[in-house]
Formats: sequence, C-alpha cells, structure tokens
Amino acid sequence: FTMAETGISHHLPQLMGALVMPVLAFLGLLWIDWRMAVAMFVALPLAVAVLLLSNIAQRKLSVRQIEAKINAGNRLEEYLQGIRVMKAYNLLGGKFERLKMAFSDLRRACIRQEALLGPFILFSVTLIRAGLTFMILCGTYLLIGGELSLLTFVMFLVVGSRVFDPLTSALTNFAEFRYFSIAGGRILSLMNEPEMKGDRDVPESGDITFDHVSFGYQEKEILHDISVTLRKGTLTALVGPSGSGKSTMLKLCARFYDPCKGAVRFNGMDMKELEPESLMKHCSMVFQDVYLFQDTLKNNIRFGRTDATDEEIVAAAKKACCHEFIMHLPKGYDTMVGEGGCTLSGGEKQRISIARAILKEAPVVLLDEATASLDPENEVEVQQAINTLIAGRTVIVIAHRLKTIKNADQIIVLEEGRIAEQGTHDELLSQPGLYAKLWNIQEQTSGWKL
Repeated sequence: FTMAETGISHHLPQLMGALVMPVLAFLGLLWIDWRMAVAMFVALPLAVAVLLLSNIAQRKLSVRQIEAKINAGNRLEEYLQGIRVMKAYNLLGGKFERLKMAFSDLRRACIRQEALLGPFILFSVTLIRAGLTFMILCGTYLLIGGELSLLTFVMFLVVGSRVFDPLTSALTNFAEFRYFSIAGGRILSLMNEPEMKGDRDVPESGDITFDHVSFGYQEKEILHDISVTLRKGTLTALVGPSGSGKSTMLKLCARFYDPCKGAVRFNGMDMKELEPESLMKHCSMVFQDVYLFQDTLKNNIRFGRTDATDEEIVAAAKKACCHEFIMHLPKGYDTMVGEGGCTLSGGEKQRISIARAILKEAPVVLLDEATASLDPENEVEVQQAINTLIAGRTVIVIAHRLKTIKNADQIIVLEEGRIAEQGTHDELLSQPGLYAKLWNIQEQTSGWKL
C-alpha cells in the first residue's frame, strides 16, 4: 500500500509534469525553427524505445525483488514472534539461518535489479542529453551558412539547457513508477478476488444441514461427503482426533468458506444464496484463541452489538461472569486493553469474548473449544458463562473434554474428514467405536498424577 501510494501521489504527478514542459517547448520551438527543434529532440524516440525494451526485464526483476522483500518481512516477523522459544531452548545461530538467508536473498535481488536496470536508464538519459549536442552541431552549421540568426541560436541554447532536466527526471520517475505499479497490481489482484455472493435475507433461525458437503484447503480435501442435520434449539457436539475437520465444519456453519461440493443449508436455504452480513447477525462465535482489540473493555464487549447501551454491556458482562474482575481494574470498563488482550489472563479474555456473544443475542452459537486451555477455577466460571450464553439457542460446540458434552442432544464423531459415529452420549458408549475409545482413554488418564 505504501509503494502504491508513493507511486500515485508522488511519482505520477512528477512524471506528468516532467512530460508536459518538454512537449510544450517542442511545439513552441517548431514555430521558430523546425530544424533546430527536431535536432534537439531527435534522440528522444530512441531513448524511449530503450526504456520500453527494459520493461520486460524490469518486471521480472521487480517481481523477484518484491517477493524477496515479502519473504524477508515474514521471516523477521517469525523470528520476533518465536524469540521466546529460541531463548528458552538456547537456539542461537542455527535458527537464525532462515532469517539470514532471507535478507541475503533480498540483498542479491536488490543488487541484481539495480545492476541490470541501471545501464538502461543511464543509456536513455545519455541519449536525451545527446540532443543538446545535436542541436549545437545543427545550429553551428546553420549559423555558418547564414540560415540562422545568433539571437535564435542563443535562445535555443538557453531553452535546451533547461528542457532536458525535466526529461531526465521523467525517465527516472517512469522506471520507479513501473516498479511501484507491480505493488499496485498485487492490490488489484486482491481486490479482484471473487466476493461471497448472496442477496437473500436470512430466514428465521432453523436447522443447519450439511448436504453431501466436501471441502478442502487448496489441493488437500479435509471434509469428504458430509451429510448431517444440526437441529434448531439443540446442542450438537463435534468430537474427534485433531485434524479430523471439526473446526472446518464450524467455519462452514458461519460461512467463513463455501463448500467445494454439496451445500450447507440454513433453515432449508442454501447459504450461498444468503447475504453474508445478514447471516453473521444470526451467529455468535467464541474462539479458542480470543483476540481483543487495543481499546477499552467496554468497547471490546460492544463489538457484539455496536448500538448497545452501557447498561446492556454491564448486564452481558455479569452474565459472562466478568463484571467482578472488571470492577477491580483501575478504570473499570474504561480500562484500556493491550494489543491482543495481553494485559488479561486467558480466562478473563474468554469471558470477555462470551460477553460479546451474549450481547449479540444471536440464535446460533458456535463454540470452538472455549475451555481447552483454562485452569480449573477459570474453567468453572467460563462454563457458567457458556451455560448462560447457550440457553434456548442452537449450539454447535467443538469439544476435546468429553465430560463437558455428556448432555449434548447430538454428538458427531469425525475421523479423517468423515462422520464415523453419530448419536447421544449413551448411544455411542453402548457400541465399540471411536467415541467409546476416546472416552475410555480420558477416564483412564483423569486420575494420573505427577
């Protein structure tokens, strides 16, 4: 964005201004003496041709240089985010190698670009500057032959010495503008990505149905021919080993993605036909990893419903069991939260996230393992908040701790992207399947002590 802004707001106006003056000068000088005017600009077409020929090489080199710059930025961010792990395990020189190689690649790409494109630009500038030499030779010849007055010759010298400066600037700016245009092209390609379509209003809350749904990320298919109905007003739990497709199913329910095959239906209507923003008004989602914005606690909760009053925010916070700890903070609800919620504990962030969802009052609630990484005390409070949140709503929850979903109306067991089992807790325990195996493992390990 910075490169595109620099190219549009700085280089493009300078380029246009640098081209206007020579064009006007050439047209004006044609009326005085066309021979001198042509001699002054005779090398300009050749200079422009050289610059245009360099465009193919410039594009390839610029794309590689930008890719190297992005890779170096990614490696630097990875290093900064993982520096605690590297320090904790004393991983020094060896783990710097990728960062070092990324910066080395960037240096080589920059040197290659300057070394290969520089001669083209310098040659074009030399050709343009040669116009002054051609004009002097032509003027001297005409002056000796008596076909040109001394005053006209001096005037051409004065104008010629000034007109080539903006042309030189224009050539340099053109090369830089072409480089910045690649960044603009990346922005345009992102903006041209197809939008999620759908213009129908979301009907009243109803069943969510997966109708032979298959979905994958890039070339890898995660879900394979899933067909299941999540009933309105019931609690459905998704369980299974890691990587079995639980989070993917939850994201499809919220229409973060559209399925590759089949359809996800909301109250009988294909979600692809529904207006995405209208659909999201009907869904509340509590993630396992909560992100809080660098703002006050009040405004972070208000993300659930932007027009909520202070009284409604406090009421939602009380239901989410976070009012008490908020009131112990220096400024209460007006306390600023660090970026990402770094000034709060994991349990406190989870309860703020649940307060958002309670404030939204959406009929569909999606829970992505909201209590997986909490200590027992926080887990009890968060579970109480979740019980308040899900009352009377359609709930889909991902669970690894099977005891938390014993009373679910329906448990769907996923294995390698397919539905392995389906039923209530008692029904699944009565048969020797994956759910019974997972339950027995958790029962055996629950009493382990160090």
